[in-house]
Amino acid sequence: MNKVEKIDGYYFKYDSENKSYECRGEVCYDDEHDEVPEENLWKAALKLEQKLKNQGIEAEAEHSEKGWVEVYILN
Repeated sequence: MNKVEKIDGYYFKYDSENKSYECRGEVCYDDEHDEVPEENLWKAALKLEQKLKNQGIEAEAEHSEKGWVEVYILN
């Protein structure tokens, strides 16, 4: 695994302990006032997910609190 993946200007750092790439952006809110990732960061996470899948790596993009997005390696 690369230690850092740059997608659309966002730097996703690999966390070997959690087997995921992670990046933090702005904290945004949806209409119900739930925290959601910033739109362009989420799009970049989905691109990274697809890039990994194209390399034969099972991956899944998710988001958590405080603007964090993660792309987990599942295999």
